[in-house]
Amino acid sequence: MKPKIIKTEEEYTNALTRVEALMDAKPGSPREEELELWSLLVERYEQEHYPIDSPDPVAAIKFRMEQDGLRQKDLEICFPGKNRVSEVLNYKRPLTLGMIRALHRKLGIPAEVLIREGGVVAPSS
Repeated sequence: MKPKIIKTEEEYTNALTRVEALMDAKPGSPREEELELWSLLVERYEQEHYPIDSPDPVAAIKFRMEQDGLRQKDLEICFPGKNRVSEVLNYKRPLTLGMIRALHRKLGIPAEVLIREGGVVAPSS
C-alpha cells in the first residue's frame, strides 16, 4: 500500500491498519519513516473529519485542579471572593475577564478555552 492523501473512510480504515502493522518498526529504519508518514496522513484526516472541541471553561478548570491536586480554596487567589469559586465551578456564575486573566496567569489554562461559550461578563481588574 502506497502512502497518499486520505480522502475516504475506507482509505482511513486501511491507513489505520497499515499504521498498526508498522508499530513495531525499529528506530531509524525505512519502516519507521513509513510509519511516521502514515501517522501524519491519518492525523490530517482525523483533524478534518473528527475535530475535538475544547472543553468548556469550568471543565478545563476542574481538569487543571485535578492535575495539580488543587482544592477550591487554592483557587481563591483567582476569584474576588471565597463563594465565587464555588459559584463558577457549579455553573452558577460565568467567569469575568479578571477571573479569566488570573486563571490563565496562575494555572496556565489557555485564555481561548476560558472565554469559550460567552463565559465573560462585565470586566473586572
